[in-house]
Amino acid sequence: MNTESLSADRLAATVERALAAQPIVDMHTHLYPPTFGTPDPNVTGRTDPAGLLLWGIDELVTYHYLVAEVYRVVPASQLPYEQFWKLSKQQQADHIWKHLFVERTPISEACRGVLTVLHRLGLDPNEKSLDAYRGFFAKQDPGKYIDRVMELANVSSITMTNPVFDDNERQRWLANPNVGSDPRFQPVLRIDPLLRAWPTAAKRLNEWKYPVTEEISASTIQQVRRFLRDWIDRQKAIYLAVSLGPEFRYPAAGGDAVARAGQTILEEAILPVCAERGLPFAMMIGSQQRVNPALGDGGDMVGKSDIASVVNLCYQFPSNKFFVTMLARENQHEMCIAARKFGNLMIFGCWWFLNNPSLIEEIERMRLELLGTSFIPQHSDARVLDQLVYKWDHSRRILAKVLTDKYADLLRAGRWVTEADIQRDVRLMLRDNFINFLSR
Repeated sequence: MNTESLSADRLAATVERALAAQPIVDMHTHLYPPTFGTPDPNVTGRTDPAGLLLWGIDELVTYHYLVAEVYRVVPASQLPYEQFWKLSKQQQADHIWKHLFVERTPISEACRGVLTVLHRLGLDPNEKSLDAYRGFFAKQDPGKYIDRVMELANVSSITMTNPVFDDNERQRWLANPNVGSDPRFQPVLRIDPLLRAWPTAAKRLNEWKYPVTEEISASTIQQVRRFLRDWIDRQKAIYLAVSLGPEFRYPAAGGDAVARAGQTILEEAILPVCAERGLPFAMMIGSQQRVNPALGDGGDMVGKSDIASVVNLCYQFPSNKFFVTMLARENQHEMCIAARKFGNLMIFGCWWFLNNPSLIEEIERMRLELLGTSFIPQHSDARVLDQLVYKWDHSRRILAKVLTDKYADLLRAGRWVTEADIQRDVRLMLRDNFINFLSR
């Protein structure tokens, strides 16, 4: 390895090479191993109607980003939402492909992502029909195809999201103790209703033989703790996670009984168990749910969140570790400043509506300028397996551009930059910052 300082004209190639070579630990996805159910090999349906491993061309093209986008082109007055949802998966995909990829230039990031996947798989992204792609995916074995996708994306480990209050997923964990034991995947215990809908969560806990009351008592707190410990042990979860709306406040607003109940559960059950087990608590904040429910998963929106609430939690619970990402662009600067003040706060990724090249570049530049390399620049948030390919392909290119500029700034300041420096920095941001924060 060359330990001499690089010249300015060698920076870009060295950074690109280091990023391409570094295996990624993807810290947040919605992906699953085949044990959670797989699509039909002919891509005409699923052998298990509730299978959770999504992959292949029809899943890619009917991803909710593209469902929302196609309704910009073919409005509901022409194709009512309820009629679209009655179409088969293939019919939905054909409709989207025709209107976004054939009759228009597929220039949006969501469209470009599908094209990148096809190109990286060695397929021609210029087809007018999806039939050739369907033929290709029909020949793939899901388990082996996971390996191929991980190799193309250079991802060494996939972190799942495992919502325990989802009956489909919960039953799989109960029916098969080894359902989450695929070494390529790491589980995360997702517990949204405990914070966002305590009355609903309390009802479910009682059904599952954890006797609790809506009026939170000492006994209820002990039962919630028991529930969390049981599921951490069952899943072997590496952290706990929740998605919160932009209205989330800590401390909770005085007049909101559900929010106050969630705060008590957070303070007296979730954070103590996380501290006891040494597990981080991840908060993804800013999704305003179902502003257009007819779009299904595509009907959510972004809202500005309250960073003072994150600051309050980091300050009042110094023994806890917090992963935090926020959805609104307007929150990013203040969140960076908060991270400078608290070592138990690790900001991560460009989530959801921020996962666009212009915004990723802006945010990563700001983070590097304020935090050095002490953050996690990206996660894929992939819901369809194949998305790993394009999410990381596109993000690597942006990171290469930003890092090259920053290293050039150091050279102009008289500081040497070596190939070893670059490899270390890339390893920190794409792997070690996450692993080290887990084990801290």
